[in-house]
Amino acid sequence: MYKSFSMELAGRTLTVDVGRVAKQANGAAFMHYGDTVVLSTATASDKPREGIDFFPLSVEFEEKLYSVGKIPGGFNRREGKASENAVLTARVIDRPMRPLFPKDYRNDVTLSNLVMSVDPDCSPEYTAMLGSAIATCISDIPFDGPCATTQIGMIQGEFIVNPTNEQKIVSDMALTVASTREKVIMIEAGAKEVPEQVMIEAIFKAHEVNQEIIKFIDTIVAECGKEKHSYESCAVPEELFGAIREIVTPEEMEKAVFTDDKQTREENIRQITQKLEEALAEKEEWLPILGEAIYQYQKKTVRKMILKDHKRPDGRAITEIRPLSAEIDILPRVHGSGMFTRGQTQILNVCTLAPLSEAQRLDGLDENETCKRYMHHYNFPSYSVGETKPSRGPGRREIGHGALAERALVPVLPLEEEFPYAIRTVSETMESNGSTSQASICASTLSLMAAGVPIKSMVAGISCGLVTGETDDDYLVLTDIQGLEDFFGDMDFKVGGTHKGITAIQMDIKIHGLTRPIIEEAIARTREARLYILDEVMAPVIGEPRKEVGQYAPKIDQITIDPQKIGDVVGKQGSVINKIIEDTGVKMDISEDGRVDICGTEREKINQAKEIIRNIVADVEPGQIMTGKVVRIMPFGAFVELKPKKDGMVHISRLSDRRVEKVEDIVAIGDMVTVKVLDIDKTGKISLSMKPGDLGKRNGD
Repeated sequence: MYKSFSMELAGRTLTVDVGRVAKQANGAAFMHYGDTVVLSTATASDKPREGIDFFPLSVEFEEKLYSVGKIPGGFNRREGKASENAVLTARVIDRPMRPLFPKDYRNDVTLSNLVMSVDPDCSPEYTAMLGSAIATCISDIPFDGPCATTQIGMIQGEFIVNPTNEQKIVSDMALTVASTREKVIMIEAGAKEVPEQVMIEAIFKAHEVNQEIIKFIDTIVAECGKEKHSYESCAVPEELFGAIREIVTPEEMEKAVFTDDKQTREENIRQITQKLEEALAEKEEWLPILGEAIYQYQKKTVRKMILKDHKRPDGRAITEIRPLSAEIDILPRVHGSGMFTRGQTQILNVCTLAPLSEAQRLDGLDENETCKRYMHHYNFPSYSVGETKPSRGPGRREIGHGALAERALVPVLPLEEEFPYAIRTVSETMESNGSTSQASICASTLSLMAAGVPIKSMVAGISCGLVTGETDDDYLVLTDIQGLEDFFGDMDFKVGGTHKGITAIQMDIKIHGLTRPIIEEAIARTREARLYILDEVMAPVIGEPRKEVGQYAPKIDQITIDPQKIGDVVGKQGSVINKIIEDTGVKMDISEDGRVDICGTEREKINQAKEIIRNIVADVEPGQIMTGKVVRIMPFGAFVELKPKKDGMVHISRLSDRRVEKVEDIVAIGDMVTVKVLDIDKTGKISLSMKPGDLGKRNGD
């Protein structure tokens, strides 16, 4: 027998089955939300992993295509590596849950989420977020939960809890908020320039809903929860801290970390480490954990400096931003490039434009998301932090950072109808010392505008940090955190946006949640800093997008034809369209609604192709002026192809206003000529004229 628990959530039923499947996992929740079914499990190893100084948590989100009635493509017909959506979902599950595990816990923990059935109106991603929390809460794994998650949309100013697919399409906001009983623990958002105050209201609307879900989880835990198992603590002994402080005084450690240069600080810590290793050489049991002890000593020193002394490691004021600079056109042959530097963080972004046919095809669980026109990719090479490591392709962090910058910029991109291009921006990390994802937003904006992409507004990103004391009121919010403040602080609150409002948020914390005053202050700080970056750093370099795409970018024009005449343009087995491409050198894409995208490097050739297409789809009528190709010459005149399989004849007397002895004196086969339709007889024969006098007259004149 298994136990089943249900609650109404945003007009749909959420059901949790416990003990029905996966009974050998430490905790398992068989989740049903509408017709969406996700199996969420939590498992832990019996013993801690040796030789590590971190909590080894793995989160998986497995998308099975059978859940939407599809067979995977490719030769193998199996699901391959995790999609970007799966990676991003796993990260959203990880971020609110990781801080709730004991800090000295070193047992391997895996949270697995298997998507087995998908109801388009009940997000499997959201179901997995709740499932992971429930599975862990009812397990015997030490966990300071419960936590709950809610998604918020906004349509015409009204908040929508856990919006359906249709609602998501028209929503001005895609907000995900996770909470504990009292505080907000995670925020992830994409938005269409939503004002700060509206975003704050939405966050705490989600927080209210989360409290109802937590009450529901409590009932499940009360009935099905296992007793939490004991574990071997990997905390650093206080005796070791005491010995370290005798050898390296707090004043010495403060002096070592108090510098704005990352390399200098790292060298100082290296020397301190060497000094301690030599002094404690006889204490062999301490040597394996000495690195962790030094790390925590640094952490305590930095936090004390900031919170009590209001001193930052690089000497900045609490609200001061690191030195900023912006440049464009760094790379001469690319379509657009921009570089943004903030202290020792530097991003070079490159923009590439292509026809819409090169948009990324998506084969996932969401039926509405089949392609992606804008792609932002983020790379983090080891040299950016002065390390040596081979590149193995993008990891979860790279995918996450790229997605965040992408989300921040999507709301300001022009519509396809306005700008018929696929767009890719790539952020290359030149140097890293904190907040590279937000520098990527700034650099991407610069490169897009330099490439001539008519974005609606400039977007900038900035991050705030936090150091907390013993009480909720004892805290300090830091503007523009560097790497050290991120490592040793309690929060990384990233916000991207325009002058009008927010386009993206991502909040990571290491504590058990944030109060409303902290969130409000962080959002206010990021707005202040964002406006400064936009007005004082980016705008002086390039104030608006260039009017035209760059010299080396493809030129794309768009025309619309009657869908009924697509076949005329394509021709039998593509004969007509291939001939146009061969004659003009352009690329062409035709959509089912009759939209024709014409791409080329020369504007003249594009215009030529447009004219050919217009002629093909146009109905030939007397008085019409058209462009066509001379395909045959006879002694009495020239035959001009007006459209495929539709020729007209220009009589020798109509080739010019003056007398013509030979047709060849005026035209040659292959010439493109402008003609006027004089007459169409009963048999369909078309009489044309090239006489300037006729071309100057309109039908009916």
